[in-house]
Amino acid sequence: MPHRASSTLLSLALAAVPLACAGAQHPVHQETHCVVRQVADGDSFRCSDGRRVRLIGIDSPEREQRPFGSKAQQALFRILPPGTEVKLEHDVALTDRYGRLLAYAWTGSTLVNEAMVRGGWAVLYTVPPNVKYAERFSQAQNEARTRAAGLWAERGFDCLPTDFRRRRCLSSP
Repeated sequence: MPHRASSTLLSLALAAVPLACAGAQHPVHQETHCVVRQVADGDSFRCSDGRRVRLIGIDSPEREQRPFGSKAQQALFRILPPGTEVKLEHDVALTDRYGRLLAYAWTGSTLVNEAMVRGGWAVLYTVPPNVKYAERFSQAQNEARTRAAGLWAERGFDCLPTDFRRRRCLSSP
């Protein structure tokens, strides 16, 4: 009998988790749309309505990581030129500490975040709780590194963007 009672309590507790979390977090997979106004760098852009968007799950070289930052920015610009309409898919956390909207960007059937990693212009950068496509991005990165795609061919990730921001690397060549 005690086993059934604890099993029932566990079931009730687990059933309540989604209800408790629903008020604490934004709905997962919420979508919005935007028209690209400007590409800021290889992992962020601005919409025509002024919203700033940071692509979830990826990190590209900083603009100061010459010449790699500008090459990553150009790659995102080729995928998202100004005027492109994108679908923004949100995960759990909607914004970052800088107030940017966190999103997976879709243009048609192309997941832009993944395209940047697969092309070798960005690396995997997983920040929980936004992990929906982490495995997909990891596979794309492994393929890009194996093919020496994009910046992998130029040793553009010898100093990862996170290490560069923390001043753990010497300046780029």
